[in-house]
Amino acid sequence: MPAVARHLYVHLPFCASRCGYCDFVTVVGHADLHGAYVDALLGELELERRLLAPDLESIYLGGGTPTLTAPDELERLLAALPPAREVTVEANPETVTPELAALLSRNRVNRVSIGAQTFNTALLDVLDRRARPEDVRRALHHLRDAGIGNRSLDLIYGIPGQTAADLARDLDEALALEPEHISAYELEAKPGTRFTHAHGTELALQADGLESYIELVVERLTAAGYRWYETANFCRRPDRAGGRDLRARHNLGYWLGHDYLGLGVGAVSTIQNRRWRNAPSLRRYLAAHARGERPDRGLETLSAVERSTERVMLGLRLDEPLSLTGLRDVVDRAALERLAEGGLAVHREGSLTLTPRGRLLGGGVTARLLA
Repeated sequence: MPAVARHLYVHLPFCASRCGYCDFVTVVGHADLHGAYVDALLGELELERRLLAPDLESIYLGGGTPTLTAPDELERLLAALPPAREVTVEANPETVTPELAALLSRNRVNRVSIGAQTFNTALLDVLDRRARPEDVRRALHHLRDAGIGNRSLDLIYGIPGQTAADLARDLDEALALEPEHISAYELEAKPGTRFTHAHGTELALQADGLESYIELVVERLTAAGYRWYETANFCRRPDRAGGRDLRARHNLGYWLGHDYLGLGVGAVSTIQNRRWRNAPSLRRYLAAHARGERPDRGLETLSAVERSTERVMLGLRLDEPLSLTGLRDVVDRAALERLAEGGLAVHREGSLTLTPRGRLLGGGVTARLLA
């Protein structure tokens, strides 16, 4: 395959503890393996480098808690990665010190995503989160002082015990910190996790209020000068950000259906209608590197219909028109007309856009559009 991927994802799985609602590939403890894991990541990068375009749009270090990685190993990894226009690192607030912020800055990181989740300490306890609100404030100040000019805050709504007033206070707290970007996600607790066993009844009650919660999020953030550019993502409008486009370039790559390469345990890649996922076992990942081999992985060939369907589902999450070129076979034209008549979609000149109301209803509208 030729070099086509302009987006690179790097998974760092290490965490201090595991949050009850999390279903990502994470590893608690094992600080002794940080160096071996970085070795394996860089080995996999060399094996797959031919798949990367010479000029990368984005690199994203996710986890896990990337900033829990031993500082010398994190710096070694960042220094070895290819250049990219946007380099994002996820961080838990309590891990961000002045020294860490400086490390990120001198290694070309220009965007950091801070997992605040909520500023309500009782709700942080429900989520098994260690960081306190003062840790979030301190982390953002350290990043600003280090010259990192795109700081994103993650918030969660629909937490068991959370009220609309709690969410409104979270939004006020977030806005007071003036981040360049805010992500606000509905809490998704996978069935069978200890979180759903502990909070199943409350989660069911929260489901009834989720639509009003997202409406509150959109109303508050857009009124404060943020662009609602994707279902759960908001950035300062260019006129309030010195003309900068502060949308997350890496996630835009996913939503626009671009190819991407994923490195690390459990990482996913999608390139030229082929998708593979590295096995989620740290032991097997390190063993493959020791043999000089690619990690164990499952491979899936995506049909044209599957890629087109994904393109519609993801593209309609954005606030910009989705071109229907090559996608008409998967869009139900009768459903499209009904949605347009109902004020949920706009169809013009070969493109499709959901109205604000259609975007609030989200996946339900998109499901009706797919033939």
